[in-house]
Amino acid sequence: MAANDNDARRASLEKTGVEEAIEEASVKPDLAYGGEDTLPPPPDLTPEQVKALYRKIDLRLMPILTLMYLCSFLDRGNIGNAKLQGLLTQLHLTGNKYNIALTMYFIPYCLFECPANMVLKKFRPSKWLPGITLLWGTIMTLMGLVKTYPQLVGTRVCLGVAEAGLFPGVVYYLTLWYPRHMIQTRVGLFFGGATLAGAFSGLLAFGISFMSGTAGMLGWSWIFILEGLATVVVGVVAFFILVDFPHTAKFLTPEERAYVVHRKKYDNSSVGEEEHFELRHVWEALTDWQVWLHILTYYSIITPLYGISLFLPSIINGFGYSTPISQLLTVPPYVFATATLIFWAVWSDKIKKRYPFILAGLTYILVGFAINISDVPVGAKYFGTFLVVAGAYASFPGVVAWLGNNLAGHYKRGVGMALHIGIGNFAGAIASNIYRSQDAPRYILGHGLELMFVGIGFITVPITVLAYKRINARRDALAQEADEKGIRYTPEEIRRMGDRAPDFRYTL
Repeated sequence: MAANDNDARRASLEKTGVEEAIEEASVKPDLAYGGEDTLPPPPDLTPEQVKALYRKIDLRLMPILTLMYLCSFLDRGNIGNAKLQGLLTQLHLTGNKYNIALTMYFIPYCLFECPANMVLKKFRPSKWLPGITLLWGTIMTLMGLVKTYPQLVGTRVCLGVAEAGLFPGVVYYLTLWYPRHMIQTRVGLFFGGATLAGAFSGLLAFGISFMSGTAGMLGWSWIFILEGLATVVVGVVAFFILVDFPHTAKFLTPEERAYVVHRKKYDNSSVGEEEHFELRHVWEALTDWQVWLHILTYYSIITPLYGISLFLPSIINGFGYSTPISQLLTVPPYVFATATLIFWAVWSDKIKKRYPFILAGLTYILVGFAINISDVPVGAKYFGTFLVVAGAYASFPGVVAWLGNNLAGHYKRGVGMALHIGIGNFAGAIASNIYRSQDAPRYILGHGLELMFVGIGFITVPITVLAYKRINARRDALAQEADEKGIRYTPEEIRRMGDRAPDFRYTL
């Protein structure tokens, strides 16, 4: 049964008196959105046709993006497995040298995320994202050949620079394709690659450990070389699969392209978002209260995530298991986390809310670390790692999607999300230094500081929700008042206001 897809026409945007007051105008070239002036009129699609269209997009974009991020997280975190395969002894990583090597990855990684996001559209996603994948895969391979501690630190710095553009770039890229209440499922699928990387890392490290001694190299060298070469292959393949933007996607028909562009145009605005760059977009992102509040929430999730991903093999090894068994025991928590992540992401998009799942994740992490910091049996501690891994990984896509949902304007959202992720990822530098070797096996300092960050999240999330509810209610009242007084806004004014526009409603 065919139906006029009103949700597509306004992309789930609740109508207000202000929207109805906006002056109607034909699409002019300077107001055209996403190349719509080069496309035919958008078709009316049935719900089944809409699902089939986005499934088609999913099948083209999501597998390769997920594989790229799996490689990214595998390559940054496999040093935790390499640590147990002779890295410390061969490179003489005494004292805090290992922690410094971890930290030196995150500093350039954080500093280069915002610039990388700003040039993404300029250099085209289909070239930029595979290009940096190829680059860091090469660096990862060469890391397996280092002979000294300074060489290890140098390659970790280069790895951080090369990987910086992937995660914020892909999340921003997805916001150009999907309506905002479809985003968390896609970010969840994409970030699921990181969760699976945790499982694969343990399995691969276990298998590669049997190559120790081959060609005169220990197991840690082969971990870096083989996983780096796999990344290079993925980068090359991505050049042939990734596409740029909906209006230029040749795997879609012109009518399908028109529908996707039209759906995005009316996703969070009645007239479409600003697409051109102005310096004020950077300033607006820097001075937006929600960006900085979301950064604190990001810290509350990502610090435990990095802590557990970098040190889970060592934590389990401290339970008294041998190195091979410790590698294998890292797998089940990540499998559980992947299933939880997908379930929460789909559920979140269905109810169009983010905060309940972030709070649930914080609760999981709180309980998990509380168990591990306590003097309890090993079985209970191992169960606690399941909660920490699942809570951190499953709630993280919601943290990223939440801010992305609530920033309007292509470049403001790009800059805001890069600030969010870039500054937030300094948590990786923190997590790299709180699990000290002298604190093994209970790691009271590390677990205690992770609990502090969780506490920050329990403060910032409710504050953010209350602020959003208050602003949405105020805009509802102003919309009614504007309708009664006959106040009109031009499309140019609405676009310029972005997420401050009277027709914009924040996602909770």
